[in-house]
Amino acid sequence: MNVLVLNGSPTGKNSITLQTVLLIQKYCRKNITFDTLHVGQRIRSFEKDFSESEKLLKEADLILFCYPVYTFLVPAQLHRFIALIKERGIDLSGKYATQITTSKHFYDVTAHRFIEDNCKDLGMKYIRGLSADMEDLLGKKGQKEALSFFRFILWNMKDGQCDPKRDVQEAPAGTIAIVADIRDGEEGDSLREMIRSFEQESRMKCEVHNIRTFPFRGGCLGCFNCAADGTCIYKDGFDSWLRDTIQKADAIVYAYTVQDHSMGSLFKTFDDRQFCNGHRTVTMGKPVGYLVDGCLEKEENLRMVMEARSQVGGNFLAGIASSGSGKKVQEIRMLSRTLEYAIRNHYSQPANFYGVGGLKIFRDLIYQMQGLMREDHRFYKEHGFYDFPQKKKPMIAAMYLVGAMMNNPKLRKKMGSKMTEGMLMPYQQVLKR
Repeated sequence: MNVLVLNGSPTGKNSITLQTVLLIQKYCRKNITFDTLHVGQRIRSFEKDFSESEKLLKEADLILFCYPVYTFLVPAQLHRFIALIKERGIDLSGKYATQITTSKHFYDVTAHRFIEDNCKDLGMKYIRGLSADMEDLLGKKGQKEALSFFRFILWNMKDGQCDPKRDVQEAPAGTIAIVADIRDGEEGDSLREMIRSFEQESRMKCEVHNIRTFPFRGGCLGCFNCAADGTCIYKDGFDSWLRDTIQKADAIVYAYTVQDHSMGSLFKTFDDRQFCNGHRTVTMGKPVGYLVDGCLEKEENLRMVMEARSQVGGNFLAGIASSGSGKKVQEIRMLSRTLEYAIRNHYSQPANFYGVGGLKIFRDLIYQMQGLMREDHRFYKEHGFYDFPQKKKPMIAAMYLVGAMMNNPKLRKKMGSKMTEGMLMPYQQVLKR
């Protein structure tokens, strides 16, 4: 198998993002070869002669975009390289593609979407990428996430070319809770069919919970009665049903019909009433998925809500199957298989902008309201969400020193590329170990 790494960093081999690829390469099987094009550094030469790039692109089984996030998107040099692929009419249809980025998670979602959309333009099979913090690779957790990510990519490539029924691995023991808004009569038939298809595909026990049968007394009142101990002011049993039935499952699938550009008012009632758990990510680490009846392609805002919802909750989004996509059967099958993979391998990914940004907003809010939101405050302290003030004194002192040197024109000239080489030193130590 040939992997082509498109390194979009202008610093070339000194790219921090590239170090994640080097770690993956170090632990990879011998039958996987890696080639790297430093497109960020050599874009001018590729504009003059694209033959080397074309050859490697055509030979690749997997194209791995590797870059730091620059101003909401990819660096301009990688942007130009993608334009060159299109201008020259290079046929990449059917090839697999994914991406690895490093950033501080500021709008990494728009950068990833840019690559995904362009891969789809080129007819490629895109697999969701890894969005890492710049410092993730320096810790064991980040190293594990990088290696798990590439194993997940290899599984996707293998599973996409075989009949899932032939997988001889035993399905993991566990339960999938399907939380559904199934309407009466013909109106709900399409969603019922999607749920039945999912149950047939899944090799795990599925429990369907139709929220239309639950005796809701009403929607969330915003009264904060639940702030102290998580008990809702309504006495309809929702809070205990949620904790003891839905949240005890190993994975959760949400199923609904698109209505008024959303999930419908009843499903929104279910969502709002989960406030009885405060802002605690009580299902953190559990994979989730969606079965959506309707044309989701036209509902970009709803898609963003679904992704952000899983990100803020600390849940791996295993997939979304939509009846309006034209690929309903394949999407349901892939959702079932990915959920099974995630449960068996305890697979998760680092949070992106939605998850990191959302958690920081709640973190600040809960800290201020700790006297009222006592259970939330306890949960946030327990899980280390209060990461302020930043106490990395050696790092802060080092940045003051480097800043002073960079303000001196003579020293700045002498330093040249030494700056990026110095930044790489901790990552090189990780690779040596």
